[in-house]
Amino acid sequence: MRRRLGIWTIVAATLIIGIAASAQRGKWAAPGDDTAQSLINMERRWAEAECDGNLAAQTILADDFQGTSPDGKRYTKLEDIRDTKTKHDAHDCRLGDTKVHFFGDNLAVIYGTESRIQKENDGTDRKRTLVWTDTWLKRNGHWQVIAAQDTRTEGQ
Repeated sequence: MRRRLGIWTIVAATLIIGIAASAQRGKWAAPGDDTAQSLINMERRWAEAECDGNLAAQTILADDFQGTSPDGKRYTKLEDIRDTKTKHDAHDCRLGDTKVHFFGDNLAVIYGTESRIQKENDGTDRKRTLVWTDTWLKRNGHWQVIAAQDTRTEGQ
């Protein structure tokens, strides 16, 4: 009896370790994955906020959200919302290529790009393109961004 219990303990431990390792490795979202499409649509609304002033960040960003802007400054959810309410100097906001990578059922990292035409101080229009990484966490049944890192592309 003791010997069998030991074997089943080893089998159970192996399964648990295997499942945990699989979740840590993660998987890229399959084409047409409903959850991935929903996350991408929320990313689109957040990107469009630069142009239309929508306050998607109020629901998309977690209260403990922390972002890093292209110039290296950190910002919070409240700062993002404040800036969205006061800045309306852009048009033609577009979400570019996005890729969703799931790590288990409650964590996703989305890699993407977005662009917009922004009015410069001298009145000219200039295209701005960002490459970014956003970390999404599902809490209490709702997906929210908990961290963001934005990088301006070369020459922008």
